[in-house]
Amino acid sequence: MMKKLFTIIICICAVTAQAQKPNNEALRKLQMAEFAITNLYVDKVDEDKLVEEAIIKMLAQLDPHSTYNNAEEVKKMNEPLQGNFEGIGVQFQMIEDTLLVIQPVSNGPSEKVGILAGDRIVAVNDSAIAGVKMSTEDIMSRLRGPKDSEVKLTIVRRGVDDQLYFTVKRDKIPILSLDASYMIQPKTGYIRINRFGATTAEEFAEALKSLQKKGMKDLILDLQGNGGGYLNAAIDLANEFLKQKELIVYTEGRAARRSDFFAKGTGNFKNGRLIILVDEYSASASEIVTGAIQDWDRGVVVGRRTFGKGLVQRPIDLPDGSMIRLTIARYYTPSGRCIQKPYDSTANLDGRLTGENSQDKYNQELIDRFNHGEMIHADSIHFADSLKAQTKRMGRTVYGGGGIMPDFFVPIDTTQYTDYHRNLVAKGVVIKATTGYIEKHRKELQNKYKKFEAFNEKFEIDDNFLAEIRTLADKEKIKFDEKQYNQSLPLIKTQLKALIARDLWDMNEYFQVMNSTNQSVQQALKVLNEGIYSTIIQ
Repeated sequence: MMKKLFTIIICICAVTAQAQKPNNEALRKLQMAEFAITNLYVDKVDEDKLVEEAIIKMLAQLDPHSTYNNAEEVKKMNEPLQGNFEGIGVQFQMIEDTLLVIQPVSNGPSEKVGILAGDRIVAVNDSAIAGVKMSTEDIMSRLRGPKDSEVKLTIVRRGVDDQLYFTVKRDKIPILSLDASYMIQPKTGYIRINRFGATTAEEFAEALKSLQKKGMKDLILDLQGNGGGYLNAAIDLANEFLKQKELIVYTEGRAARRSDFFAKGTGNFKNGRLIILVDEYSASASEIVTGAIQDWDRGVVVGRRTFGKGLVQRPIDLPDGSMIRLTIARYYTPSGRCIQKPYDSTANLDGRLTGENSQDKYNQELIDRFNHGEMIHADSIHFADSLKAQTKRMGRTVYGGGGIMPDFFVPIDTTQYTDYHRNLVAKGVVIKATTGYIEKHRKELQNKYKKFEAFNEKFEIDDNFLAEIRTLADKEKIKFDEKQYNQSLPLIKTQLKALIARDLWDMNEYFQVMNSTNQSVQQALKVLNEGIYSTIIQ
């Protein structure tokens, strides 16, 4: 296992010609310590675990984003960004130890053999998965497998007395980056991106083209909650909006020379009005796109200050399939702003983790923002003059210091969120109620609402449905609080309707319902419709 440590050192030294020579005395010290512990310690030592812990502890001294992952973690970590995995192709929800099919993936393996939304998978290869307290990970491991391999599924279907049996041939299943794409107003399109993966640029280009055919002139790009992903995907997306040779982002580090990334000018939305929606969970690649749009005065940023994750990690593969992700540089916006927030309460942007609880402080930072009032009041944020920068075209003042500040602030909406509602969601009451309702009324709803537009306009959550929510809440021992219930009722109704729309159609329709009450989305429309846009971007 010492080989793993030496591999790390060799890889790091080979990263750049500017790298310093390794400290031979330090290496010998490390080797001797590992040898002594492995061979002389009074009890038998797990050498693999020992070396892994040593690597983890070394990286912990650097920054919050330099990390170690074992081989299994590497596989799971890469899968969502690679754009596909191999499996049976269903969206599912675990309901009381049973796998409920929400939707089979369109033209996927399960849909091809006849599996339907609402089916319950109770056994895989004749081995029960229902009612046996099996973890979601264990179930997924049984459903997934190599392309073209076969798996036998036992299905319980509402209205059918006998169990049904299907043999599904596994295939590559796409993992989409886009949650939703639709016309939110006659001339305004809306696209929501959940991650920056291998297929993001292709998905976005297709969605953009479709919306433009429907008459789109303005675009709301929703990056709320988008934690980032591949740098190349961010570059490709920013290219859709910027002119040729406009700088998108640059990286620079102690041993990594400055690298500039420019727009090619080949994008298909370089002129229309553009709004970027962000919040405190928009990070990394999301911040690269947002910073570039803001610095070139290409669009208006609406929402709250982004997370502030602007460190460049280089993956270094180790012999056993494990990997370290080592920070080698920082991201800077075109105006020179560093995206990365300080590592702890005392460090500056060039600082590192210095105290025992630095990682805890870093993880606590978003909570501190809320407690300090930043997410409620725009004027609670104060920046030093040294953090000022100017946009490239209009010379507007913008600020560095960690994250991207919006041009138009939207406070976090806490009015409808109560402890009672939080318990309903945490204990699965909202999901269970929706599932039960859909199982009873699926055919009725499908016959009544042939198109989503009719459902969205006319469907309402009735008192019987709400009574079922309270009944399920009682079963879960959630104490009823009438004041909190009434306070959260509009949110509960919206979530229930959105989940039904998702089950009957897809995520696109889910977000159409949810966005009807999403404050950031509604404020974005206000910026476009009430002349605010032109007061910010001329």
